[in-house]
Amino acid sequence: MQTTESQSIDQAVTRSLEKYFRDLEGARPSAIYDMVLASVERPMLEVVMKQAHGNQLRASEMLGINRNTLRKKLQHYGLL
Repeated sequence: MQTTESQSIDQAVTRSLEKYFRDLEGARPSAIYDMVLASVERPMLEVVMKQAHGNQLRASEMLGINRNTLRKKLQHYGLL
């Protein structure tokens, strides 16, 4: 069962994607997967790093990913 928070995130993503498709006005969509991941991943990393007070090990544990993976993602988004 999903929590209220994950349901609201799901709903926000759904609403955003529906709006994206409406706003295309007939244009052909492309690279939606990468667009959505980048749109969600960057703010998630920012919030988690703030909650972890900049501690990458703690943040990686919160995210359930390897610290080196976290570091690569932080570098990718210019968050270091």
